[in-house]
Amino acid sequence: MRRTLIRGAVAAVVLAAVPLMMPVPAAGQKAANPRTVWGDPDLEGIWSYATITPLERPERYANREFLTKEEIATANSEAATRGDQRSANKAADVEGAYNSFWWDRGQSTGRTSLIVDPPDGRLPPMTAEGERRRAAAAAYRRDHGFDSWESRPLQERCLTYHGVPPLPTGYNNHFQVVQAPGMVALLSENIHDVRLIPLDGRARPPARVGQWNGISRGRWEGETLVVETGNYHEKTTLRFQIAPETTQSVERFRRDGADRIDYRFTITDPTTYTKPFTVELPLNLIEGPVLEYACHEGNYGMRHVLEGARFLEKEEAEGAAKGAPR
Repeated sequence: MRRTLIRGAVAAVVLAAVPLMMPVPAAGQKAANPRTVWGDPDLEGIWSYATITPLERPERYANREFLTKEEIATANSEAATRGDQRSANKAADVEGAYNSFWWDRGQSTGRTSLIVDPPDGRLPPMTAEGERRRAAAAAYRRDHGFDSWESRPLQERCLTYHGVPPLPTGYNNHFQVVQAPGMVALLSENIHDVRLIPLDGRARPPARVGQWNGISRGRWEGETLVVETGNYHEKTTLRFQIAPETTQSVERFRRDGADRIDYRFTITDPTTYTKPFTVELPLNLIEGPVLEYACHEGNYGMRHVLEGARFLEKEEAEGAAKGAPR
């Protein structure tokens, strides 16, 4: 997939405020707590949220919140070499995809789960409506998941990848933050989404106006940028079950040193979960640059996925015809 540099593109999106985006430390200011020239906490940079820590706490850790140093070292070592482990099973070997050079899974945060509330590190129980929709979605994927390109996941269609709020995958787990007075922009490298977050108190549009990554509005609470997101498109999917029309996300970004942001988000969706849940996902400053994820250019995978489905359907129909009584 062709990828070209897009350095500087985000600045053009954010009101052409290039001169204002250069952080200038005040006299005696600590580098760990930088501010913009107009006085807001400075969150600019390219930030990685790559980690192998799972969203939910595995059952083997029961009520343990943190791993031991030995467990952290073992988990990091296994993640770093997992892609190089080949299998004699050809199908499993192909599914293993790339070797470790191409993966960027990150390391353990030291926690047993990214979910910090509820205390058990698990998604809250679903409501009856949430269970019904989960079963319906599974049945649709089973019976109609290959009907057309519109039946495929948003990632395969190059519409959005990590979503809002994001969760880590095997690579491209980072975004660039650019600030201007009254506005923050987040450029996600994966499928190159730019999220504009106004800070001027404007209201979100009516609920009928939806976007794949929702519509965000932000404000400063002291040193913390608080971003509230709703208005998800009716077909939006995240890495956990949601009802787009009722899901509300509240993200909190707070500079926690020269090269780290304390990032966490809370999901409230009363039609899907019996109570809200909160995720802690530390952001680490990286050098970059951000590259263009030109997903649509040469997206041969979609065509091949559908061609494969048609081939299997034909093969199944021919097999059924041969076995039919005459």
